[in-house]
Amino acid sequence: MNRFSNKLAIVTGGNSGIGYATAKELIAEGAKVIITGRRRDAVEKAAKELNAIPLVADQGKLEDIEVLKKAVKSNYGKVDILFINAGITGILNSIENTDVENFDNVMDINFRGAYFTLSKFIPLLNEGASVVFLSSNVAATYKPNSSVYQASKAALNSIAKTAAAELASRKIRVNMVSPGPTKTEIMTKAGLDQKTLEGLDEWLINSIPLKKMGTAEDVAKAVAYLSDSTVASFMTGTEIIIDGGMIL
Repeated sequence: MNRFSNKLAIVTGGNSGIGYATAKELIAEGAKVIITGRRRDAVEKAAKELNAIPLVADQGKLEDIEVLKKAVKSNYGKVDILFINAGITGILNSIENTDVENFDNVMDINFRGAYFTLSKFIPLLNEGASVVFLSSNVAATYKPNSSVYQASKAALNSIAKTAAAELASRKIRVNMVSPGPTKTEIMTKAGLDQKTLEGLDEWLINSIPLKKMGTAEDVAKAVAYLSDSTVASFMTGTEIIIDGGMIL
């Protein structure tokens, strides 16, 4: 089934993890997909594997977002699916010990960058387009040592719902997918070593009713569902939580 034939999709942070899996899913269903990322070599390698279009852009830099918008507008035209996926956990620490640099890094990518990616691309969205934000189940939790990451995702959910209301007149739907623990390299990027990661995985699995971690493909299928203007035509401002029952 090629339900996204003749559709142009953009996946920010599409060179790895959930972004990569989602780009793969959309391409399998017929979409032309642009993937973005900060590292040229990683983006170009992933694009070659996926048969996607690589564009280098750092979601944390407003000038990169502007350059990305201009490149898409001049070379590809209107956008049907926008998956704002790029994000980082930052350094996990207490509020007392969190420094300004870490705070700014997380907020610049997860919130400020996501906000202005949407803002800049609104004029390029076709009527009836789909926007999906990658949020997290931590947007509704208040665990110690994760204040900045949790706050960035809570803020993202607020913006997504406001955008859903603002863009409804153009039949543009804005939704969120909020994974729980998912097997990707994001925690390695947070600076955790292999032994710590293994211990964290075990602790997380024990806290999940379904007793397993999610996969990037689980999230990708939810993004594809929300991006389908037929089956999800009446869904906007909605959050799909994919966490194995963790927030129960």
